[in-house]
Amino acid sequence: MNILVTGARGMVGTALCNNLKALRDGKNKTRPNIHIDEIFEYDLGDEEKLDAYCEKADFVFHFAGVNRPQNSDEYMQGNFGFSSLLLETLQKHHSKATAMLSSSIQATLIGRYDNEYGRSKKAGEELFFDYAEKTGAKVAVYRFPNIMGHSRPKYNSAVSTFCHAVANDEDFTVNDYNTELELLYIDDLVEGMFDLLEGKEKYCEYDGTTAVVKDNGSFCYIPVTHRVTLGEIVTLLQSFKEQPTTLLMPKIPDGSFAKKLYSLYLTYLPKEKVKYSFKMNMDERGSFTELLHTKDCGQVSVNVSKPGITKGQHWHNSKWEQFIVVSGHGLIRQRNITTGEIIEFEVSGDKTESVYMLPGWTHSITNLSETENLVTVMTCNEIFDRDKPDTFFEEV
Repeated sequence: MNILVTGARGMVGTALCNNLKALRDGKNKTRPNIHIDEIFEYDLGDEEKLDAYCEKADFVFHFAGVNRPQNSDEYMQGNFGFSSLLLETLQKHHSKATAMLSSSIQATLIGRYDNEYGRSKKAGEELFFDYAEKTGAKVAVYRFPNIMGHSRPKYNSAVSTFCHAVANDEDFTVNDYNTELELLYIDDLVEGMFDLLEGKEKYCEYDGTTAVVKDNGSFCYIPVTHRVTLGEIVTLLQSFKEQPTTLLMPKIPDGSFAKKLYSLYLTYLPKEKVKYSFKMNMDERGSFTELLHTKDCGQVSVNVSKPGITKGQHWHNSKWEQFIVVSGHGLIRQRNITTGEIIEFEVSGDKTESVYMLPGWTHSITNLSETENLVTVMTCNEIFDRDKPDTFFEEV
């Protein structure tokens, strides 16, 4: 299959082309039914290539368009005009390629969407539907909401603007924290395009700006979007910014808006913030450094013990830990403070194993090496609280 992508150097086009190449080159094996031969990347400056691309294409993703022209007349020229040229060129070669159109929810022309941009998108939709009726070729028209991906800040994405500002310590303005946006994350859009390539697209009609599922609907849609307020976005971004200092990782469950926003936020970090330091608690025995805190699952730390050193020698009522030696050679000992039973585990970085520190058992870890440090990753089911430490000294 040969695939043509228009607007290939835009935000969506770039992400789609990168992922199509990963499929083509066998780096992404999640879609074994998609077989790609060539990917034609079309954008401004490639006009002389359009004819050849249309002749060879078996599938067309049409993302080229205008969204911030200097003159409002350019909306119709850039959106409707180029769409006309694209379809005329396909028809010239008697192409039966499936043609996908990136339209916008603004094509509903409802309320604030009744503008030149929306009208140009609406005209493009009608053009594609007429083309399908005339030629018998399959078309797939998507009315996308606001798309969330790495794009130029201070342009046409409030999310990108906020991400860049927070990451770079710049001032920004939020006119109304209660303003709600419907957002489509770029990765979900790409997966939706893969569904289309496999013939698994979903159809709908529109009740106002709301997609209503309908098997024989005129439009296609991607079901995974997120409705969030500007206030919620800014609050999350501020928590992301503070994470290297607080160590507290915000909740980012799989599929959540927060998880997607965090990934996007990181792409705007300046070089000097890509790396950050931790507070190391050091003494003659070695060091102990907290790496990560979570609200639900405790914390992760790294412990370094110098040769011959024993650390620990304490027990907990309810708190439990896991010790994972990643370098060196050590001995973990535990004693039940009620029964006196003792258990021991010899551990080494040569074999990665996890050992639970049991509640009610005093425990220690000893570096058995005379020359090398013992490095242990330690997890705990709760963040250490100085007011309620649940930690009591007692030698094993």
